[in-house]
Amino acid sequence: MFIEPHLGKNVQGASRMGWIEVICGSMFSGKTEELIRRLNRARIAKQIVEIFKPAIDTRYNEEDVVSHDERTIRSTPVNFANDILLLTGNCDVVGIDEAQFFDDTLIEVVVKLANSGKRVIIAGLDMDYLGNPFEPMPSLMSVAEYVTKVHAICAQCGSVASYSFRFAEQKDQVLVGEQDAYEARCRKCFEQGMKETQNSK
Repeated sequence: MFIEPHLGKNVQGASRMGWIEVICGSMFSGKTEELIRRLNRARIAKQIVEIFKPAIDTRYNEEDVVSHDERTIRSTPVNFANDILLLTGNCDVVGIDEAQFFDDTLIEVVVKLANSGKRVIIAGLDMDYLGNPFEPMPSLMSVAEYVTKVHAICAQCGSVASYSFRFAEQKDQVLVGEQDAYEARCRKCFEQGMKETQNSK
């Protein structure tokens, strides 16, 4: 279980320390659920929280961040990472969901936010449907103070899963989808599925 380094308000006159937290994993691993949990705890601690998500992600709701188990939190959809800088204002905590849908500009944005004294919590896929690193997540993990990798359950065998296997034939790296397009798989079942996909061509 992740323990927040500091949840209280800063002492008046003291300089604020910012940092970056990354929550990563496969589809259906509970990334957004963990993001929402941390943001709600920050609100309980009387901190000002702002949440953002890429405007492309409208799977459950056009504005809210929604986990697969239907937990929700109000967010602001943005088209570009730089928009986040303009909208954070005097908040204490910045939450960003589905970070893999942003370009590499997000790295510079979150570093600026942390350097300005904000706690930044990011959730996203660390690997794409081919099992390759999904930028900008690997770079965000390298500049973060805290990295949490969460796991799903393999839909094929029930083992611990860290891969997102895609059923859909679309080859673009970014494909917004749910159980109709993806399932979580362990390494063995993922590799088996990839071989079957190649053999069927």
